[in-house]
Amino acid sequence: MLAADTMLGPYRIVEPIGAGGMGEVYRAVDTRLGREVAVKILLPAHSNDDDALRRFEQEARAAGMLNHPNILAIYDIGSDGAVRYIVSELLEGDSLRERIRQGPIHPRKAADYAVQIARGLAAAHDKGIIHRDLKPENLFLTRDGQLKILDFGLVKLASRIPGADGSSESLTLPTGITRTGQVFGTVGYMSPEQVRGEGGDHRSDIFAFGAILFEMLTGCQPFRRNSPVETLNAILKDEAPDFSDIGANAPPALERIVRHCLEKNPEERFQSARDLAFDIGAMSGLTSRAISLRLIPRIRLRDLWKPLVATLIVAAALAGAFVLGQFRGKRPPPQFKRITYRSGTILSARFAPDGQTIFYGARWTGKPVAIFSSRPDSPESRDLGFGEAQILAVSSAGQLAISLGRHPIGYLRESGTLAQVPIGGGAPRPLLEDVEVADWSPDGKQLAAVRAIEGHSRLEAPLGKVLYQTTGWIGQIRFSPRGDVIALIDHPILNDDRGVVALIDLKSGARSVLTPEYQGVEGLAWAARGNEVLFTAEQSGSPRAIRAVTRRGSVRLVAASAGPLLLHDVAPDGRMLVTHESIRAGILARVPGEAMERDLSWLDFSIVRDLSGDGKTILFSESGEAGGSIYGVYMRTIDGSPAVRLGDGTTESLSPDGKWVLSIPRNRKPAPITMLPTGAGQSRTITADRLDHRNARWLPDGKRILFQASEPGRDLRVWIQSIDGGPPRPVTPERALGTLITPDARFVLARAERRFRFYPIDGGDSRPIEALHEGDVPVRFADDGASLYVATFGKIPARLSKVNILTGVRTTIREVMPADASGLINVGPVLITPDGKTSVYSYTRLLSDLFVVDGL
Repeated sequence: MLAADTMLGPYRIVEPIGAGGMGEVYRAVDTRLGREVAVKILLPAHSNDDDALRRFEQEARAAGMLNHPNILAIYDIGSDGAVRYIVSELLEGDSLRERIRQGPIHPRKAADYAVQIARGLAAAHDKGIIHRDLKPENLFLTRDGQLKILDFGLVKLASRIPGADGSSESLTLPTGITRTGQVFGTVGYMSPEQVRGEGGDHRSDIFAFGAILFEMLTGCQPFRRNSPVETLNAILKDEAPDFSDIGANAPPALERIVRHCLEKNPEERFQSARDLAFDIGAMSGLTSRAISLRLIPRIRLRDLWKPLVATLIVAAALAGAFVLGQFRGKRPPPQFKRITYRSGTILSARFAPDGQTIFYGARWTGKPVAIFSSRPDSPESRDLGFGEAQILAVSSAGQLAISLGRHPIGYLRESGTLAQVPIGGGAPRPLLEDVEVADWSPDGKQLAAVRAIEGHSRLEAPLGKVLYQTTGWIGQIRFSPRGDVIALIDHPILNDDRGVVALIDLKSGARSVLTPEYQGVEGLAWAARGNEVLFTAEQSGSPRAIRAVTRRGSVRLVAASAGPLLLHDVAPDGRMLVTHESIRAGILARVPGEAMERDLSWLDFSIVRDLSGDGKTILFSESGEAGGSIYGVYMRTIDGSPAVRLGDGTTESLSPDGKWVLSIPRNRKPAPITMLPTGAGQSRTITADRLDHRNARWLPDGKRILFQASEPGRDLRVWIQSIDGGPPRPVTPERALGTLITPDARFVLARAERRFRFYPIDGGDSRPIEALHEGDVPVRFADDGASLYVATFGKIPARLSKVNILTGVRTTIREVMPADASGLINVGPVLITPDGKTSVYSYTRLLSDLFVVDGL
């Protein structure tokens, strides 16, 4: 017996809570996470027993493969000196055996317990795991009525068990514990094939299930005799007594299910626990006391199988119609359980394998991002102590994929070093640099990641193997439960969250698009059954909502809200991790002689795009819900006069004379560059080519424009074209990007391979700019002609500096950010006049609350 406060690894023993023939169970505290757990130790008498050790480890490994609300969650397995231990979730309640000792269970409640057992068995069988020792002692009833399957010490792994979709699971654990002719199980609940020493398969668990359901309804075991030998003989030869003969008040529907489970021949039983759960659920409405008192003659499937099959088909159709009607007409509203209560931004969230613990990355009250853990039954969250880090994924094997040293690389995009760390704690092990997002394969053995490399966003699966890449960006990735494809969000335009949901085949790399292009799409996870991909998207000016799409491209709306929703993860039981968000982008201006910044925001997502040389006029985009799917081009004077909408599309640049604005409409493909008049006049289309146009800017002469674009199948580069027509001409090589033009209109400043260079507009050799650093964002040339204003990219606060191109002397002008730092996720673009007196900038604020949603 272990004394209180004894330490087993990181677990501090509190008190004993149970004992058995092989082990003892203690209440303990995980000192790293501060949560209560159950610790089961192997008794010293069995420490040298190879079979006992194998069973002990098999129990942990088998249960650890499973993640289901009706199966005990295993957190850890370890040893401390000679003591072997298993760590699991701590349950409060009693075993089903204790409940049966009180007498028969009401049919309605017994049916509820039976459905939970069947669902847990189905989850195990889907993984190829057969329990082989199912009995009331190994079934636990929690205080809130949830049933948990315990003790997988006699587990057997089937070579192949058909899944719900006809697929099969391969072996993942050793099966040396099973030997032909050896009897495993508990007398009274063993199947005939187990009694004969044949080992049995998943249908042996179904036989034991039938014996347990019989006992719940009647209070006695169906085959119990005066001795174990007689009991085993009865299992082989005798039929279970009729309910009416022993005075049991149970509905005939449940009795028929029991007898179907207890057939001597495995071929005549239910063939899957999933079908068993469905049948009990469909008939649970028949378990009232009134029906249970009606007695009917005993009917055997082998005697009247044809009439019974026909009756079952009709009953199934009627039950299906009834259930569908109930689902559509009287389905209860979803339940939202709030997890977080602080002011800030939830960046990502994932369920742990136990389905209850939640890991999430957040920036609270302007502080750096950190990883926290929480549970739905507690309002508190705990910092896991990884420092400035972000959660990327959680594996079924109990490993976290996290991101260290994360830094912005674009709007809504951050990159860092991918690292791996056990859920239980420890030092992170760095794996790969320049990783944006990542996910674990279903078996927890392989990572896939998205990396930003040489102007591409590329999917690597496994790490190091490029499976797919794009000149846009990949927003999120998730392995399918079957492990055959990866679902991802494909964004075609940099710094824009419009995009589609697509599948990438893991063998061929083939891409199949499932959805139309949405105005904004973020958040991705597979449905619990693996038949749909769930995602959150906005369309036609409506807030971001949860949608689902099948592999064949059939899209449906799952849930909508008055504000944007973002889906993070889905638990095996269908519960979702969702954030409800409030996101806004605004514009602030600093003008000479004023201590306070002017607020020039207009609608919900105002992003400044250009500032006139005299500092009196700004151009900005409205690209949020109010801007709609095609966005809006706006102009506003800096004195605060009302904004004027000039047209649709992205806002690009104001002409030197202030009469025209460049814009790129997003409702046409390929999207041409257009000129919108700031006063009276008609819009004009400039380009007529097949290029994918982005980021257009006027040259000082007002007769030519520069823009970034890519030819079909090629990378982005910088082009020049006259506004009066004529073909575009490339100025830079591919992947050299930038549209800032020198005051003499001779060079464009662009960056290639992380270095800045001047590229001659009329041809010739480029030359490097040593004064600029990798993290600089060139803003504008100063009026002295020799200096350049630069901002720091993606940092909060941003820093606005003036750099002498020739000498490299750098002077900080000021730090840029709103006074309230809560929820800030971006500061920029930052713009300034050539004389440095007037500056404007945009900022994005995202405030979010995390919820567990049940019932969707």
